[in-house]
Amino acid sequence: MIDKSFTCRHCGCTDGHTLVDLGLSPLANAFVPLESAGTVDDQYPLHARLCDRCLLVQVDDVVPAAEIFNHEYAYFSSFSDSWLAHCKKFAESAVDQYQLCGQDLVMEIASNDGYLLQYFKALGTQVLGIEPTSNTAAVAEKKGIPTRVEFFSEQLAQKLTAEGVVPRLICSANVLAHVPDINDFVSGIKVMLQGDAVYTVEFPELMSLIQNTLFDTIYHEHFSYLSLYSTEKVLATAGLRVFDVETLSTHGGSLRVHICLPDATHKEHARVSAQRAREAEAGLNNVAGYGGFADRVAEVRHGLREFLNEAAKAGRRVAAYGAAAKGNTLLNYCDINADSICYVVDRNSAKQNTFLPGSRIPVREVEALYEDPVDDVLILPWNIKDEIISSLSELTARGTRFYVATPTFSQVG
Repeated sequence: MIDKSFTCRHCGCTDGHTLVDLGLSPLANAFVPLESAGTVDDQYPLHARLCDRCLLVQVDDVVPAAEIFNHEYAYFSSFSDSWLAHCKKFAESAVDQYQLCGQDLVMEIASNDGYLLQYFKALGTQVLGIEPTSNTAAVAEKKGIPTRVEFFSEQLAQKLTAEGVVPRLICSANVLAHVPDINDFVSGIKVMLQGDAVYTVEFPELMSLIQNTLFDTIYHEHFSYLSLYSTEKVLATAGLRVFDVETLSTHGGSLRVHICLPDATHKEHARVSAQRAREAEAGLNNVAGYGGFADRVAEVRHGLREFLNEAAKAGRRVAAYGAAAKGNTLLNYCDINADSICYVVDRNSAKQNTFLPGSRIPVREVEALYEDPVDDVLILPWNIKDEIISSLSELTARGTRFYVATPTFSQVG
């Protein structure tokens, strides 16, 4: 559907199409303290649109980034063991691939609680984190990870460069999609790269989101949804080029893109042209390739609501695992609350003893699944479902059933 109330955050084009309109939704990480149980959540439009010119998928910029990534940010990267293993493997690979040594600086943008830089530090490199949320940065500092509590921007990049900060490698994971001014962000990368220095960025790939109906990864703090095609458009504007791309299994399918200055010596890997070809075959290089997504999203909603209605009729109690942002998008779009899901559990103590935003389902410790057993568990962070099910083997033995809602509602494990 053509959408004229649109201006692309990258190219400024005013011609766009609706990818999916998820209605009004609270901020996905705005967990509600127990003492605020009687309040009403602020809700904002959650509407993903496609730019007709550069094909950047994006949500409306309706909430300031400083309000989303506030000083008491609830997401700590280190609570997923599989994610930590992924990061350790990357650090080891990067040190080997780029021959990093003790005097080389690895800088991470949005370094959170030091989940990645701790592995680079252990391998002997110098490290510096850039992280806007002070509570996660404080945890990183306790690990010995020097951290600047600021948003990354071209202005900060110029300041850091003036201070003599010269990284050999800049990393960011699941961050490029989180910045409202994507042009300013990549311009800052250009400022900081010198010679053969490299920027690596990971993000959930748009092709997986479209093909697997992963609409629950759409929320306000994800301003953009990236393909290699649209990413190269953004990077080229800033004078940067892609020389390698890896396909990853994380977050339901991600890309790790390796980026450098135009005149750097890095040769383009065959994986770049291969990914371009895959996206073209999937139809992501033209507007028509995005059709039908909203209908598939509605089918997911129907499947989950039908399951919960049948469970209620059969007297089966349902809980959820993982107070993940993606889960909050799912629950709020599907209009699900504590009448259908009695509680959700999470390992993160910062989320425990709160209510999920919008649905107001109480968040409890994982032990609640043993102390207050249920019949069925809906896994909200489906990307780590295997890790979760493995950790709950005793419940499986008791007959507890596990489900995920996307890409279609199904039993797992």
